Amino acid sequence: MTLRPIQLVLPFALALCVADQAHAQSFEGNVAFVSDYLFRGVTQTDGDPAIQGGFQFNHDSGVYAGAWGSSISWLSDSDPDVSSQVELNAFLGYAGEFGTSGVGYDVGVLHYAYPGSYPAGFTDPDTTELYAGISWGVLGASYAYAVSDLFGTPDSDGSSHLELTADWEFDDGWTLNGAVGRQWIRNLDDGDYTHWRLGVTRSFQAGFDLSVAWVDTNLDGGDDAFVVSLAKGF
Repeated sequence: MTLRPIQLVLPFALALCVADQAHAQSFEGNVAFVSDYLFRGVTQTDGDPAIQGGFQFNHDSGVYAGAWGSSISWLSDSDPDVSSQVELNAFLGYAGEFGTSGVGYDVGVLHYAYPGSYPAGFTDPDTTELYAGISWGVLGASYAYAVSDLFGTPDSDGSSHLELTADWEFDDGWTLNGAVGRQWIRNLDDGDYTHWRLGVTRSFQAGFDLSVAWVDTNLDGGDDAFVVSLAKGF
């Protein structure tokens, strides 16, 4: 499974697992520096850089588990006394392939935690989502369903997110990345929106990935930006 920071900062929630990697027992991780942390097209750092990193254990049965974290500022931007400036994620899932079809699947649960204090009157932003994904060749699709309120939005349990992706390696070490997603937020007027991303990633033999992407949404006054990411896997 490619951990989220190596991909162009999508807080996917998670990237789809590649089926032939899911059945090799291993431990992997990465660290990354990004020019802006955009999650589903919306900045989490007010346009500023972020430090990110995570690790994951893959069992030969197809079960995997791990954790990921990033610096954030969206909770403290409106109140300097707020101490919550870190996002911590934990996930557990199962990935495999439908026979010998070359079609991979991935299902699991992901919990987003924001330790610290929040702005006065703000609902606890901790969120839990169930997710399912499918992949075939360069194409992928993932769906997430919130079983809790979504990032502090009151009465928003049952919100969902759908994303379609394409990652095409057009030359040795060069990959064209594209994605389009739709976020539905339950019980929030005008809260639904669409986001998209187009970029390119250069992978180096030393284990570094350098990515550049354009990210945008159809939100009024939304966060459109070029995002640069430098990541190192281990």
